[in-house]
Amino acid sequence: MARPDREFADYCCELLASVGPCTARRMFGGWGITTGGLNIALIIREVLYLKANADSTANWEAAGGRPFTYEARGKTHQLHYYTAPDEAMESPQHMASWARLALEAALKARKPPAKRPAKARQPDAKKRS
Repeated sequence: MARPDREFADYCCELLASVGPCTARRMFGGWGITTGGLNIALIIREVLYLKANADSTANWEAAGGRPFTYEARGKTHQLHYYTAPDEAMESPQHMASWARLALEAALKARKPPAKRPAKARQPDAKKRS
């Protein structure tokens, strides 16, 4: 039988599937949820947090989303992840717009691939006649 936290992670993947096939992997004592190689969500203590950014923070806060925070070295730190509205946790249809918002934030956060340095051209060997 699957552990309850794995069952919740699988359920969250079902909720977020409108943006593509999702995979849940163990991460920092919780779960990270990715689609297309992009991290769109975290699950910590059976709470789903979706990726946010400066453009979308107001949307999450207006919907009552709580930011993901943690304590380290005597300080509270906040990551750009917010809880989804309660009704969004009920079905993939209710979650779809929030999943898109998380995917958009992940796409904007993606770093462009590093450019490879151009290969130095070797001078052509002189043709012998």
